[in-house]
Amino acid sequence: MAGSDERIVMKAVAICFKPYLKPEEAQIYCNLGRTQLAKRCEEHLVFKNVSGYYKREELDFMMSGQSSSLLKRQKVGSFKDKD
Repeated sequence: MAGSDERIVMKAVAICFKPYLKPEEAQIYCNLGRTQLAKRCEEHLVFKNVSGYYKREELDFMMSGQSSSLLKRQKVGSFKDKD
């Protein structure tokens, strides 16, 4: 039977390979608290999908300091105001 430490390591490794992360997993992945993660995601325009999961690729961009794809599109101007 796997020990407690072994299970923690296995979960951490599994998180690194999942394309979508639950909010609790995103906190572990980014090493941020709940409010810190929410604030950082808001600044970088990283949102949960309809199912309530974060896209790991977007979290990678956020943590590396790069712009998310949504922020890049907004800066380029692909979002047009509809009258």
